[in-house]
Amino acid sequence: MNDPRLTELAQLLANYSLDLQPGQRVLIEWFGTEPAALVHAMVAAATRRGAVPVWQHGDDRFVRTLLLEGTEAQVKAFGALQLQQMKQFDAYVAFRGSDNIFEMSDVPPERRQWYLQHVQKPVHLEQRVKHTRWCVLRYPNAAMAQLAETSCERFADHYFKAVLFDYARFREAMRPLQALMQQTDRVRITAPGTDLTFSIKGIPAMECDGTMNLPDGEVFTAPVRDSIQGTIRYNTPSPYQGRLFQRVGFTFRNGQIVEASCEGDQAALQRVLDTDPGARYVGEFAVGFHPWIREPIKDILFDEKIAGSIHLTPGQCYDEAPNGNQSAVHWDLVLIQRKEYGGGELYFDDRLVRKDGHFVLPELAGLNPEAFGAPAC
Repeated sequence: MNDPRLTELAQLLANYSLDLQPGQRVLIEWFGTEPAALVHAMVAAATRRGAVPVWQHGDDRFVRTLLLEGTEAQVKAFGALQLQQMKQFDAYVAFRGSDNIFEMSDVPPERRQWYLQHVQKPVHLEQRVKHTRWCVLRYPNAAMAQLAETSCERFADHYFKAVLFDYARFREAMRPLQALMQQTDRVRITAPGTDLTFSIKGIPAMECDGTMNLPDGEVFTAPVRDSIQGTIRYNTPSPYQGRLFQRVGFTFRNGQIVEASCEGDQAALQRVLDTDPGARYVGEFAVGFHPWIREPIKDILFDEKIAGSIHLTPGQCYDEAPNGNQSAVHWDLVLIQRKEYGGGELYFDDRLVRKDGHFVLPELAGLNPEAFGAPAC
C-alpha cells in the first residue's frame, strides 16, 4: 500500500504514542508481508526523532512450525531468547497484518499452552507491557477486510478514520469518566442475557488515549477479584487461540466463572478457562466509546473500543489497575449495549451512567459520538 496516510500514522506513533526520545532503542515488529510499507515509514519517523530503530519480521506460520515440530524445552528456550531481546529495548511497536488469523487452529491445545506460558506471558505480559513504552496495531490488509465483510478500499478508509484521530482531545473527554470510575464502588451491567454486579472500589481507572493501542477509546479498571456475581452473555464474535467463539456466556459466583457456554466448540472454551486458576477470574473491566467504531469486525483491537460497549476480561490483570489476578490468559470479550444489539444499562453505585450505549450524565456527554461529529448511539 502506497498511501500518504501511512506516513501520517508513523508520525503519530513516533511523536505521540511512543513519544520516542533521542538515543532510545525501538523494536519494530511486523507480521505478514503487507505492513512493510508502514515499517519503512516507521523507521523514517523514529530516525527523525533521534531514536535507534531495529526491525524484525514475525509470522504465525513460523510459530506454528515451532509448536508442531518442537518440544516444550525448545519453546521455552525460544521464549528465553525473545525475553533477552525484549529487555534491550526502550520501546516496541507491532504491526499485525497476518493473512490468516486462524493459522494456529490445528496446533494441539497443549502446545498452544506452551506458547502462552513460555513466550506470551514472560516476553509480552511481564516484560514488554511492564517495562517498555509500547503500541500495538493492525494493518489494513485483505484478511481484515474479509473478516469485516467489506471491500479492501472501504475497510482501509474505515481503518484510517479510526486510527488517525485527535487523541489529545479524546483524552480530555475521557477524564470525567476516569474520575467517576475512581470514585465508584458498585457496578451493574444489564442487557439481554446479562445481569452482573461487582465492585471496582479502590482499583485505579486508566484512560486509553492512543498511547498503547491504535485505534483507542476506553477507560479500564478491574473488578475486585471475588466480587463478581451473576451472568453475562457477550454479543460479539471473538477469535482467540485459533478459534472463533460466538455468543460466549458466563455465570459468576464470588468472582469465579462456574458455568460457561458458547455457540460451537464448547471443549475449546473450557480449555481456555482451564489454562490456569486465574483464567476463571476477571482481570479487566472497561467501557468502550470510540465514536467511529460501531460494528464488530472480529478484531479485538477494534471491537473492544466499539461505541456503546463494555468488555469484561477473563485472565491477567494490568499492573496499572491490579486486582491480584494472575494468568497466561487475557481474553477481551465484548458486550455491545446499543439498541440495535438489544440495548442495556450501565450503573455506577445505583446511578444510571449509560443507557443503550448513550452516556446520560452531563459530565460524560463529551464521550458520546455526536460530540465528535459521528452518528448518535
